[in-house]
Amino acid sequence: MEALISQFTYLSDQSLNDKNFDPSTIEELMRLFELESYKSWAAMELDLENEVTEAEDSMKTAEEDLNSSMEEAMEEFRKFEEEMERESNKELQGLLSIGESARRLGKTMEKAANIASNKYIEAALSSATASMRSAMKTISAKSKKVHPS
Repeated sequence: MEALISQFTYLSDQSLNDKNFDPSTIEELMRLFELESYKSWAAMELDLENEVTEAEDSMKTAEEDLNSSMEEAMEEFRKFEEEMERESNKELQGLLSIGESARRLGKTMEKAANIASNKYIEAALSSATASMRSAMKTISAKSKKVHPS
C-alpha cells in the first residue's frame, strides 16, 4: 500500500509539471488502490473469521473444562454424601444398639424391682402375721392367768 501511495505522489507531481501527462495512468493507479483495498478487506475478513473460529474453539474448550470440573465436583459430592450416609447409618446403628441395651436393662431392673417388691410384701406380711400371732399368744396367755385382783 505504501508503494501505491509513493507512486500516487510521484504521478501527482508529474501531472502538475508535465502538460502531456495522461490522466488514465492515475485511473489505473486508482484501480490498483481499489484492488489493494479489496485484498486488505478480504484479508481482514479472513483474519476476523479465524479469530471467530479461535474464539469458538476457546469457548468449546472452556465449556468442556467447566463440564469436566462440574462432573468432578458432583462425583466428589456424591462420594462425600455416601460417606456421610455410611457414617450416619453407623451412628444410628450404635444408638439403636445402646437403646436396645437400655431397654433390656430397664426390663431386667423392672423384674428385679418386682421381685424385691414381692419379697418386701411377703416379709411385711410375715412380720405382720408373726406380730399378730405373738399378740394373740400374749392375749390368750393373759386371759388364762387369773389376776389376783
